[in-house]
Amino acid sequence: MAKEMISVLPEAVSTAQLHAYLLGAVGPRPIAFASTVDEKGNPNLSPFSFFNVFSAKPPILIFSPARRVRDNTTKHTLQNVLLTKEVVINVVNYNMVQQMSLSSTEYAKGVNEFEKAGLTMRSSDIVRPFRVAESPVQFECKVSKVEALGREGGAGNLVFSEVVKIHVDPDILDENGVIDQCKIDQVARMGGNWYSRANLGLFEVPKPLSSLGIGFDQIPEHIRLSKTLTGNDLGMLGNIEEIPDRKSVEDFVAKHIEIRSLLSGGERKPLELKAQEYLHKNDVLSAWKVLLAE
Repeated sequence: MAKEMISVLPEAVSTAQLHAYLLGAVGPRPIAFASTVDEKGNPNLSPFSFFNVFSAKPPILIFSPARRVRDNTTKHTLQNVLLTKEVVINVVNYNMVQQMSLSSTEYAKGVNEFEKAGLTMRSSDIVRPFRVAESPVQFECKVSKVEALGREGGAGNLVFSEVVKIHVDPDILDENGVIDQCKIDQVARMGGNWYSRANLGLFEVPKPLSSLGIGFDQIPEHIRLSKTLTGNDLGMLGNIEEIPDRKSVEDFVAKHIEIRSLLSGGERKPLELKAQEYLHKNDVLSAWKVLLAE
């Protein structure tokens, strides 16, 4: 006997609940890491998972910055493409996923998400927005039109983006010059905090804080310039509202004999490796305390 289904009329549930059903069921969704500039040339960077390729000739990508459900406001990306008609869509791979997630924090207008996420701005050849140098594929695009799908919170805005130049990292190509699907190591969005890594499956990335994370640029230099910590590690460290104070660090060290032992060795790398262990367990606060230990 067939199992009885839960049936939902869209108008009978809240927009937030409907949003959760849609995003939980439709996936994995590719990510458009969209770089734009405002009318004064100030850069903005934000990821969108309502995205795909829709045509090869002409080459058209479409992504959709939705109106915010909570207050019906629009995102800086949408405001910028309406003004400038240009965007760079950067592909996201696993090596940059934490930094990409950090960039989705809703920083104030004028704040440079490249700096907050620790990503490198690279000048484009045809359009004004910057490319993300760490991205394995970057599409410079001219925006041909923006189609609003509604005026209420949750309504999408289809940004028709015609590709005018493509940049590809040669390291992701196979011997025939074709993009190798294992080497590109793409990630895609699922519902909630979940992502899918194309060649390994599901993993979880906690969403950025509702309050503002300190950002990559506020991480002390000796940590930020570590040769051990990865971009993903630093992205997690940047997604914290406040750096632990000296007393909390001292209390942490006092309770952990292993940390005191690592400190006695006088080398930073063992401490950084220990911090990575905490980060792999999503214990960002403990990782910070290890890295700040003296």
